[in-house]
Amino acid sequence: MSSHGAPKIAIDASGIKVSVLVTSWHEEITGGLLAGAERALRAAGNNDYTVIRVPGAFELPLGAQLAIKNGAEVVIALGVVIQGETPHFDYVCDAATGGLTRVQLDTSVPIGFGLLTVSNEKQALDRAGLPGSKEDKGAEAVEAAISMKRLSFN
Repeated sequence: MSSHGAPKIAIDASGIKVSVLVTSWHEEITGGLLAGAERALRAAGNNDYTVIRVPGAFELPLGAQLAIKNGAEVVIALGVVIQGETPHFDYVCDAATGGLTRVQLDTSVPIGFGLLTVSNEKQALDRAGLPGSKEDKGAEAVEAAISMKRLSFN
């Protein structure tokens, strides 16, 4: 989603058991994503969340599944994959995206998609929620997932 026209969603995350998964690659970028997610959670009334480190983007789906089996009511998946010279980028991005989608649909537990899939490091830094970044995809992932958790069909 482009930041141009991106909605700012008011959320209430109080009382929700949240697990935040963070990949280990590109620590400056993932650190920014995590900080944005934590700011959004605290601003929404949730100071009791769990941060779980996973090796990389490929491991996010299994991490999400395990977090849900351990009681997570919402999962936030954060990471970055930067395109290189081989098709590895395509396979990892496809596997992570498809896997997170499958876990979310199989469990009906919302997963905030904060996995940056970018062409270069500058694009990632622009989206990481760091000082000077144009976007805060960590916070956006929290807003989307909490909104889905609070969705009611009454």
